[in-house]
Amino acid sequence: MHIFLLFTGAFSEEAEFVNVGAIFTFSTINAKVAGIAMNAAMEDVNSDPSVLGGKKLAIHMHDSNYSGFLSIIGALQYMETDTVAIIGPQASGMARYPYFIQTAPNDLFQMTAIAEMVSYFGYREVTAVFSDDDQSRNGVSVLGDKLADRRCKISYKAALPPDPKATWDEVKDTLVKVRLMESRVIVLHTYSKTGLLVFDVAQYLGMMDSGYVWIASSWLSSILDSTSPISPKIAKSIQGVLTLRLHTPDSERKRDFSSRWNQLSNGSIGLNAYALYAYDTVWMIANAVKDTGLTILDYLLCHLRCFIPNHLTVQLPANSLYSVLWPGGTTIQPRGWVFPNNGRQLRIGVPNRVSYKDFVERVEGTDRIQGYCIDVFVAAIKLLPYGVPYKFILFGDGNKNPSYSELVYMVTTNVFDAAVGDIAIVTNRTKSVDFTQPYVESGLLIVAPMRKLNSSAWAFLRPFTPLMWGVTAAFFLIVGAVVWIVEHRINDEFRGPPRKQFITILWFSFSTMFFSHRENTVSTLGRMILIIWLFVVLIINSSYTASLTSMLTVQQLSSTIKGMESLIASNAPIGFQVGSFAENYLNEELNIAKSRLVALGSPEEYAMALDKGIVAAVVDERPYIDLFLSTYCKFSAVGQEFTKSGWGFAFPRDSPLAIDMSTAILTLSENGELQKIHDKWLNKKVCGSLSSHLESDQLHLKSFWGLFLISGIACFLALLVYLCLMLRKFGRYFPELHDPSRNGSNSRSARVQTFFSFVDEKEEVSKTRLKRKRTDISPTTSATATANGRQLESMHESERTEMGISEERHFDNAWLH
Repeated sequence: MHIFLLFTGAFSEEAEFVNVGAIFTFSTINAKVAGIAMNAAMEDVNSDPSVLGGKKLAIHMHDSNYSGFLSIIGALQYMETDTVAIIGPQASGMARYPYFIQTAPNDLFQMTAIAEMVSYFGYREVTAVFSDDDQSRNGVSVLGDKLADRRCKISYKAALPPDPKATWDEVKDTLVKVRLMESRVIVLHTYSKTGLLVFDVAQYLGMMDSGYVWIASSWLSSILDSTSPISPKIAKSIQGVLTLRLHTPDSERKRDFSSRWNQLSNGSIGLNAYALYAYDTVWMIANAVKDTGLTILDYLLCHLRCFIPNHLTVQLPANSLYSVLWPGGTTIQPRGWVFPNNGRQLRIGVPNRVSYKDFVERVEGTDRIQGYCIDVFVAAIKLLPYGVPYKFILFGDGNKNPSYSELVYMVTTNVFDAAVGDIAIVTNRTKSVDFTQPYVESGLLIVAPMRKLNSSAWAFLRPFTPLMWGVTAAFFLIVGAVVWIVEHRINDEFRGPPRKQFITILWFSFSTMFFSHRENTVSTLGRMILIIWLFVVLIINSSYTASLTSMLTVQQLSSTIKGMESLIASNAPIGFQVGSFAENYLNEELNIAKSRLVALGSPEEYAMALDKGIVAAVVDERPYIDLFLSTYCKFSAVGQEFTKSGWGFAFPRDSPLAIDMSTAILTLSENGELQKIHDKWLNKKVCGSLSSHLESDQLHLKSFWGLFLISGIACFLALLVYLCLMLRKFGRYFPELHDPSRNGSNSRSARVQTFFSFVDEKEEVSKTRLKRKRTDISPTTSATATANGRQLESMHESERTEMGISEERHFDNAWLH
């Protein structure tokens, strides 16, 4: 609803009537309800003398009959009279700035709501059908902007003749074109007469069946509100259509006006939101005339911002959407698109490769394209629930491999509808196109020339790194020492002179490597340590044997390049495949100077460059490396893959076809068809050493630190428990050393020396001494007991010496033998 102000001066104070013009197309629903509402507002204003100070408001109606020319004629007629303002016309194109003020919500609000609705249901493209007039075109333009804000778009615009000129045949011709489009989400922005005709024709064409989504602007809600009852024919044609209704919050003023409506309209038409806006517009003009301190235009400009909130506010309702009954009577949300049935084939860009033609190639002398990537694409297309016509278009001059980044870019510029081939999914490409699910894994690998390893007298040391050898030797000694400590007091095999005990530790430690230790462990702690250590030794021995066997039998080749780190540090030239993303990755991500990068176009060039030392290594994707090594066996992949990606098919952003193709590729993977295609083209015998990379031939400490940690903790806990037991026994055997009254001048160092002597002492000697102390009770037998004790101690000392000499001789004899 609009107000067209013809002048900016105040009205004549002497005039008896305040004249207001109104220009509408009388036959429209909105004009009918607006006329009733304006007359009601005029009567209410005139019934209150305080509003216009005794003057009377007079509204004069003019029928524009859908004609802009007649609207202008009416406006000129009003200008010849003392007319304060003109309400209308219904279309903003009939009015001109600056004397045009809109008092009803413009199309910005409902187009924003429609765009939000499209985004809410997850649709990305819509078809706009609209009347070919200024107002409808402007509304569709606003809709396009609001959809773009939500990463959606209008994919096709279909203009209808202006209301009411559209005929059945014209609408039919337009909808037939719409039916050929991809999008099945149709926004209809027109007027009531044309809108109902569109739905009637759409039903005839089968476009109101399931699969379609229709969204109508507020013209349809005006029909539903103001026409009662709806004819069965109309009700059937609009079933499943979504529409918008201008929201006016409930208020006492609104309820009063609604209760009067049937009386005002004599039941001829129902109340809709435009009647409320028309009613308020008349009151706004009346209040503007009442405020004589300002011109009418100035008043309107000052108070228009407060006008709607003070009367009937337009805002979005807070309640959520109900479930939708879509066209065709289904509650299942339509997909919103189909493959367009417009006779145009998809233009599929395919790289015109000059090497690695197992992936993509043109059959010589024909236009047929074949290869691994092509077979995957064709198999996936066949699984789609709809037909997709397509044609392959080669991209590249045929003299060298094309740039894949340029191929992907041509999808974004609509030169191609999709790109199919060995296209790596990398970050900068995903920013401009949508990729399908990867159909093959890929990653960058290094290929380097191999040389035979020269035999060496120290080849047996190669399985372990120097650090691994050092830690292993240290743990042999640590475990031997700990076992000796916990066994020394109770096990005669771990006793004797210092030289013999040291040799025992060494012998016991390293003999466990072959499980040939002859000393028996009798303590619980010693057995626990030994069991854990023997398990560690078993793992180390097995790993060493396997690694050495591999080195001496299978892996007889080596390379100065062990992986990406050594390649970067070498400052040697690096080869890459023409057209591959590897060049940018090496330069931009790994900061390798472009002067070191050498472009190579074929496997033959790879082999020649590696043979002649033109490049130290070649960096390429795994599928290419697999094929290269199946032919050139004197080269090998070194190191690990240092990128993880895959190959996919590229489609324009937000293309629903990319989603369906991804689903089809997953199906191919699950049913085994993808593997069959792979085996058909790429299952060739690989004679390189992909299964045994050279970087990790030696066994590192990081592979065994968990075992060493367990063994170390066991040794530490055993020593801790043993120390606690010794301290407890020492306190029981020598209580006088802990009694200050009896200890006297005994120093701490003396107690420590006594403790170590106690620990070194054989367990039976300690027990005998304790027993002797307990029997030495009477003072009269004290001397005798002391003498006996000394004699016994002397005897034990003699026995220990003799036994030690005997054991030492036995050990020396065994050593000599």
